[in-house]
Amino acid sequence: MQELRYLTGYADQLTVQVRQLVNEQRLGEILLKKHPVAHDIKTDKALYDYTVALKNQFLRKANPLSKVIFDGKINVIHHALGLHTFVSRVQGNKLKAKHEIRVSMIFKTAPLAFLRMILVHELAHLKNKDHSKSFYSLCEHMEPNYHQVEFDLRLYLTHLDLFGPLY
Repeated sequence: MQELRYLTGYADQLTVQVRQLVNEQRLGEILLKKHPVAHDIKTDKALYDYTVALKNQFLRKANPLSKVIFDGKINVIHHALGLHTFVSRVQGNKLKAKHEIRVSMIFKTAPLAFLRMILVHELAHLKNKDHSKSFYSLCEHMEPNYHQVEFDLRLYLTHLDLFGPLY
């Protein structure tokens, strides 16, 4: 049977259902019904604009973002889909801080719900550095279906691993 590495920790009943979809090669069909098209955010500028709009909607008082880009170096194998980095440096007698969000290139051709979920996750790190209960509450505030979209994203990653791109 196929390994379902993105579904580790989920209930056996659920993984059995996913394994059946994989074996019947119907996982892609299910994903396409739920998420029929990929988004049209293709440039780093468009990604930055979309992310800043999200930030301004939910986290107006949070620190500004210096950069938001698609990054080809971020790899799912290293358990990262996106990264939030905070860099502070001394410049003269001032402390300069930069917040950057980098999103894996695999999300350049994914449904908007998946890209949004990654961005919501990384934006939540502006307020909460760890993955605490308040962190996930903030994620759910910004994206009410956060946990369902995360699960669908895990199914999408499983499909990518086993069968290749959907979009």
